[in-house]
Amino acid sequence: MAHFDRERIPERVVHAKGAGAFGYFEVTHDITKFSKAKVFEHVGKRTPIAVRFSTVAGESGSADTVRDPRGFAVKFYTDEGNWDLTGNNTPIFFIRDAMLFPSFIHSQKRNPQTHLKDPDMVWDFWSLRPESLHQVSFLFSDRGIPDGHRHVNGYGSHTFKLVNADGQPVYCKFHYKTDQGIKNLTVEEADRLATTDPDYSIRDLFNAIANGNFPSWTFYIQVMTFEQAEKILKYSVALCALMEWCAIKYRLVYIIKVNVFHNIRQSFSYFEKVEQLAFDPSNMPPGIEPSPDKMLQGRLFSYPDTHRHRLGANYLQLPVNCPYRTRVANYQRDGPMCLSDNQGGAPNYYPNSFSCPETQPACLESKFKVSADVARYNSADDDNVTQVRTFFTQVLNEEERQRLCQNMAGHLKGAQLFIQKRMSLVLSHLDYCNSLLAGLPATTTRPLQLIQNSAARLASLCPDSHTLLHCSAPSTGSRYRHASNTRLSIHPLQTTALFRCQKTNSSPLPFLQSRSFSSLAPKWWNDLPTEVKTAESLTSFRSLLKTHLFRQHL
Repeated sequence: MAHFDRERIPERVVHAKGAGAFGYFEVTHDITKFSKAKVFEHVGKRTPIAVRFSTVAGESGSADTVRDPRGFAVKFYTDEGNWDLTGNNTPIFFIRDAMLFPSFIHSQKRNPQTHLKDPDMVWDFWSLRPESLHQVSFLFSDRGIPDGHRHVNGYGSHTFKLVNADGQPVYCKFHYKTDQGIKNLTVEEADRLATTDPDYSIRDLFNAIANGNFPSWTFYIQVMTFEQAEKILKYSVALCALMEWCAIKYRLVYIIKVNVFHNIRQSFSYFEKVEQLAFDPSNMPPGIEPSPDKMLQGRLFSYPDTHRHRLGANYLQLPVNCPYRTRVANYQRDGPMCLSDNQGGAPNYYPNSFSCPETQPACLESKFKVSADVARYNSADDDNVTQVRTFFTQVLNEEERQRLCQNMAGHLKGAQLFIQKRMSLVLSHLDYCNSLLAGLPATTTRPLQLIQNSAARLASLCPDSHTLLHCSAPSTGSRYRHASNTRLSIHPLQTTALFRCQKTNSSPLPFLQSRSFSSLAPKWWNDLPTEVKTAESLTSFRSLLKTHLFRQHL
């Protein structure tokens, strides 16, 4: 009875529901010019691996077929120690800053008062952090409900560094492409399985392996030189977990076959091999390093810390987690549940005079230059729409676009009206805005329609927008005069020029300069209902007006 009372260990805070398997990783192409890691050292080399697939937000007893990202984590038992590559089935993520991760996960979990899943929490966070738009769009597309774990791609999500034997580094991203093909469930089929077979994905993987139908993935790296990264308009974009790299410019290099299997004749304890399986992004052999990606830097600390809480200080000594293909030599000792010989009588302090472990130069991180101001800043207003637009217009077909809009509108309707309105303004920057809003109540879409109409009206007052004359800040009652002789009245309290002309191919192109309209409100804006005069409304108005003027200029 005493042991029974202690059978449960803490559940994972995220990725609680999952399935695991074991296999090998085989190098098929030489990439030693990029990395000195022994896992890549020659074509034909095989490395044992452990793989865990999971949902993200649900508890251990939740259904496998919910709309949710899927975790895709691989542990490589290399000759130089373990390499853990922890990612998802999406190449991007919801946030840029690791400090927001607890809040983001809280918003996806249960309401602290009702203990119910709460659409208000979900959409409140997403609408206040528009950087999440790319991942949210991916989530509500067909790929938001994959048909089991065998039919998903995997991505390392972050930007990493590869370092070769000469110490030359490059940035890289890791991709797993499923050899079984992408396959997704319809909303109706997913709902049916959630009630009739909530463990559908675990069952599918186990049965496939038991029947000898071993799943496999093809592994790719995507490489960007430091020089290429420095030429990007905003250097941090190259490293951000929210951004994909263009596969044409930064090509995928095919290197490895990943085969997942388990010999069903051997004993397999789920608790031993899967529940105790722990992945640390900080586990990297020489030749693979982290980049300055802020999300990755946060995970380097958070993941091993949560394992110490969940499994204990010596979790790396558990058979499924230990680097069994190499010898461990460090200065860590003791702690609860020590499973090894505790490194015998070797000194447990450094430095010492007894030939114990020294810092290995080959394992030191590569150096890199830093020449910028370092500060904490809010990245919410970075470019949050360009890649979303590409995903919607170039990746999805028309039927998939319609389903994305239906799925998102159906879920958004569960949130309170003011959150729906705010989200509709955030979505105003996207091509699928009108299609999505068609599925929402008119009370939700009215503010956006007013703003859209106002932006179009102002743009129509400037039919010759490319000849718009540049003016300095006007005095009381002054007016802007356009080549078409159309006059636009400006509020007397205005203190900043409404437009700034920039030369583009000899044609001045107007862009809004001010970030606030509180002191520069023309009459048509004053006539708008108060409900739309919010910070979100003003942001949407600026963006829509710029879009109208740009299209007119083209």
